[in-house]
Amino acid sequence: MKIDKKIIKELTDYLNEFNLTEIEYTDKDTKIKVSKSNNSNQVVSVASSNSSPKQEKPITISGTEVKSPIIGTAYHAPEPGAKKFAEVGKKIKKGETVMIVEAMKTMNHVPSTADGEVKKILIEDGQPVEFGQTLVLLK
Repeated sequence: MKIDKKIIKELTDYLNEFNLTEIEYTDKDTKIKVSKSNNSNQVVSVASSNSSPKQEKPITISGTEVKSPIIGTAYHAPEPGAKKFAEVGKKIKKGETVMIVEAMKTMNHVPSTADGEVKKILIEDGQPVEFGQTLVLLK
């Protein structure tokens, strides 16, 4: 197994930039976890699973993707019990908030990148998200 040092460097940069203590990256059968303790030592662990690959159909995404601008936790509404920003079938205008991503106790509104109708919401309420991960698909 070849370890991609560039990914480890990026994860380490994210740790420092967002003042995190741990971050994890998973891709196919490789899992990379970077963490740091209070004494600034960074620990990198890499795991590889050699289980038989599953025959999965490739997921085809068609439509306009609204992606997360940051790493954090995604929320569908401004507070628990409140009306959701976006629901399947709702017409959305460009710039309208479709979700909130919380990072470091800051609520960041995620605006729609285009006018359209919500085709699919790909993230559960309260789910952790990565930078660039698709949150919502628009028709």
